[in-house]
Amino acid sequence: MREELLHIIERNSRIALSELAIILGVTEEQVLNTLSELESEGIICGYHTLIDWEKTAVEKVTALIEVRVAPQRGQGFDSIAERIYKYPEVNSVFLISGGFDLMVTLEGKTLKEVAGFVSDKLSTLDSVLSTATHFILKKYKDHGTILEKKQEDKREKISP
Repeated sequence: MREELLHIIERNSRIALSELAIILGVTEEQVLNTLSELESEGIICGYHTLIDWEKTAVEKVTALIEVRVAPQRGQGFDSIAERIYKYPEVNSVFLISGGFDLMVTLEGKTLKEVAGFVSDKLSTLDSVLSTATHFILKKYKDHGTILEKKQEDKREKISP
C-alpha cells in the first residue's frame, strides 16, 4: 500500500483522504497513519504546488547550472553540495554523471541576477572548477505535468 500511496500523491498531493482510502481499499485512518509514518521516516519530504509562472505577471528566470568541482578528501561531493544548497536562491542540487559533477537549479528575477549569483557566489567557491549556465526558455512538461496542451482543431473538415 505504501508504494501505491506514494505514486498517487506524487501526482496529486491534494487528493482527499476519502478518495485515497477508496482507491487503496483501506480506511481513512489507515491512510492518515501511513502518511504520518512516511513523513516521520523522511520518505515524504514535502508537498509542492506546480505553477506555470509564464501565465502570471511575475517575472522569473530559471537556470540550470552545471558545476564541475574538485571533490574534497573524505567527503567527496557532499561538502561542496551542502555549501551550494544553503544559498536561498538555490532550488535544487543534484550529483550527476557526465562531464560535470553537480546540477544546480535556481530562480531569479532577471538573467543578470542569475548570472550575478553564478559569477559572484558559485564560481568563487574554492572547490568549483567551472560552471555552465543554461536558461530555461520555455517549459513544456514539468514534474510529469504537461504545461501547454495542444489546442485541438475543432473546425469541420470540408472536402471537394
